[in-house]
Amino acid sequence: MAKNNAYPREFRERAVELYRGGGVSMEKLGAQLGVSPTTLANWVRQAQVDSGERAGVSSADRDEVVQLRREIRRLEMENEILKRAAALFAKENVLPK
Repeated sequence: MAKNNAYPREFRERAVELYRGGGVSMEKLGAQLGVSPTTLANWVRQAQVDSGERAGVSSADRDEVVQLRREIRRLEMENEILKRAAALFAKENVLPK
């Protein structure tokens, strides 16, 4: 997943609005805003996906997948800790007294 932290969300949204307003090429607008035309094109494409104009994975869906993957990793770590603790307790109970 691409990092969108380099530019604030409001800046990206405004840049897309300016491009959609027409009258300026991506190259010219990108130069005015200090971003590459490729970056601007990516923002426009993602805005089209988010608005349903284009097929693809929306930003909200992508954010949800990232959150769910983090939760899975956390739960897997907790599960591993519990397995090790159970094995340790089982080992302690098996030893003769």
